Parts: sequence; C-alpha cells; structure tokens
Amino acid sequence: MITASHINKTYTSPDGAAFQALNDISFSIDQGEFVGIIGPSGAGKTTLLRTLNLFDPPTSGSIVIDGQEVTAPGYPVDRLRQKVGYVFQQCNLFPHLTLMGNITLALTKVQHLPESEARTRALDALNKVSLAEKASAFPSALSGGQQQRAAIARTLALQPKILLLDEPTSALDPTMVSEITGVMRLLAKEGLTMILVTHKMRLARDLAQRILFLDRGSLIEDCPANRIFQQPENPVVRAYIQRIRTLEFNVTSRQFDFYDMMSQIRQFCIRQAIPEKMDPITHIVEEMLLLLGNYHSPVHIEVTHSELDGVAKVVIVHQGESVSPLERPDADELAVMIIRGMSSHIDTDTTPDGIRLTFSI
Repeated sequence: MITASHINKTYTSPDGAAFQALNDISFSIDQGEFVGIIGPSGAGKTTLLRTLNLFDPPTSGSIVIDGQEVTAPGYPVDRLRQKVGYVFQQCNLFPHLTLMGNITLALTKVQHLPESEARTRALDALNKVSLAEKASAFPSALSGGQQQRAAIARTLALQPKILLLDEPTSALDPTMVSEITGVMRLLAKEGLTMILVTHKMRLARDLAQRILFLDRGSLIEDCPANRIFQQPENPVVRAYIQRIRTLEFNVTSRQFDFYDMMSQIRQFCIRQAIPEKMDPITHIVEEMLLLLGNYHSPVHIEVTHSELDGVAKVVIVHQGESVSPLERPDADELAVMIIRGMSSHIDTDTTPDGIRLTFSI
C-alpha cells in the first residue's frame, strides 16, 4: 500500500543554514497494517507522516501509494488526499458548523457529492465513532474526546484507503484517551491501513502490529511491535522504551508539607496517564507514613511508572530500621489491610540504610 524509498527532508533557514529532518528513510507498509512511529521528541516522526500525503513534500526520494508514485512531478495532490486521510493533534473543527456540517463540507465541496448522499455518508462515519446522536451539536458542546472522535469521523467520511494519525491523544485528558483507542482498535479490525505517531508507549504497544523507531531523522529500527517492546536490541531503542518516570520525596520531620506531596503525586499520575492508579498510590503512601509513626530517621519515598509495562511502584526506605512496619506486632491492622489490598506485589529488603519496601500497583 505504501513504499517510501530514500526519503530525505531538508529545511533551510532564512540565513541559509540547512537542517536535515529526515535522512535516507525507506520502508514499505502492506494493506491493512497498523504501524506505529515512535521515538524521542525532534526525531522527525511528524515530518515523516506529513511527507506521506505531501503536506511537507520530501526534498528527495520517492513515495508510492496504492501503486502510484505520488512524488512524481504533476501528480494531483487533491487525488492523493482523498486516498490518505490525516488526523491532527488538534481537532481543527469549524466552530460555527455542527458536526454534520463539518463532515459534509469536504464531501460536497471537494468530492462534489449531492447533499443527501453527503449526509448519509457523514452519519455512517459518526456511527463508527459513536457520535451519531451528536450530529446537530456544535464542537463547543462536546468534550475533548468527542471532538477528536468527530475529527476522525470527518476523515473517515472521505473513505480513505490510509489513515495517518499524528498524536491524536496528546491534547486529551487521560480519561478520554480510551475513547480514541477504542475507535482506532475498531478501524484496525475493519482492515484500514493506519500509521500512528505517538509518544505513548502503551498505546503503540497495544495497537500497532509493527513499529518504526526514528532518532535524529533516521530510521534505526523497523520490526514487529512485540519484539521491539519485549526484546529491543538497539541500545538507543532500549533506553527509550524502557524509560521509567520517577517522583521522589525526602521526609525528615512531621513538619513536611503532606498535602503538597499528595498534590504532586496526583499530578504525576495524570501526566503519566495512569489516573486509575492515583488512589492506590496515595493510599499506600499515606498509610505507610501512619505505620512509620515518627520521622526521627528520614523516610525516602519514590513513585515510579514504567511506560513499557505500565507498572507503577511506590518505594519507601526508612533509614535506621530493620523490620518491616507491616510485620510489627503493634502495627495498625486496618492500615496494613489497606496497603496489602492496594498492592499487587510487595517486596521487602534490608539494606545498609534501613528497610526498603517496594509496592507494585
């Protein structure tokens, strides 16, 4: 369905300096494949996606889509963009039009469909994203997740053979991400060829069949998704995929700002798109501090989240202690019960610094 050969993209600044955003990239994508493009910020992911429908034509190289070289001189761009749909990070819906108006606009003005046929096709597209009942609503009346689903419906109504998605969940509250994930999963089952640019490793792992990994404008890995996430061989890829985000606190007295710490933990969970783990993490931290009782010895607290496997952990080190507070005879039974109930696994280690407890969530 897509063959990209030796794609290069160079930008030139007003002062004449050249920057190569894409460097000799080649790959092929079969019909019905769901391919994820991942890599660090500035790697060229969005630039590559934009070259595929000539929003940003490559400086050199060729792109063949559905048997036709779209980079050939004179190839009609309008014909290409009816085959290749593009979903942006921002929805870009016209605020003065209803959802029906937003979707039928391109159908009547670009594809020149009769109004009745355009409305039928628009309604079918809205049905696919479960928004048919919102056809007469204006974008301002919708949630962020609904707006992004409407943007996907607008693209689907054009009946593209390929769908390009540029960080479609990046501007959404984590609770709305599942809405878009469900739509993409449904479209994948229907056999639509899709390419997804994302920073969210769990999203790429759960949806993509194959991964292209870009770094500094070069394609350094092209392999099945399960292999790149389970056994990444390239050290650059391994370091990126296995990244673990950490939030740390040192509690040295009862005068520390407990509420500020809890606020930071909640914000951490939101940024990492794990709102469902917010309550277990905060409860474990709170109950553990209750069990420790006094802070004559410092208490070190870490909250971590692995983007690869989605596991969150609370690590607590109480200096100068050698017995787990969960095992003390005088431990508060309710606090112990809450902590054990909130954890999927608990590891206890004695270190030179004290007792170290790791709670997996």
